[in-house]
Amino acid sequence: MMELQKELSDLVETLKTERDELMVKLHLASMDIKDEFNDLDEKWDLISEKASEAANDAVEVSEDAIAKAKVVGEELKEAYQRIRARLSE
Repeated sequence: MMELQKELSDLVETLKTERDELMVKLHLASMDIKDEFNDLDEKWDLISEKASEAANDAVEVSEDAIAKAKVVGEELKEAYQRIRARLSE
């Protein structure tokens, strides 16, 4: 369980950095890229919430919930990478 929590925490930190960097670049981006990025905020909110819960020892989070959050995180990571690639074109 602790390993899953650590992996989720590390993933969230990576995603936060990626998200922050993309937000800086977005001000020059086209509207469709901005819309795509904004649509991802629902997933960002979910993964942030689950990571926060997993880090809080007072809140019981199942391994299944952590695993699902990691899947969402990986999807978010791929989406951020696609947006980064589009911004580099």
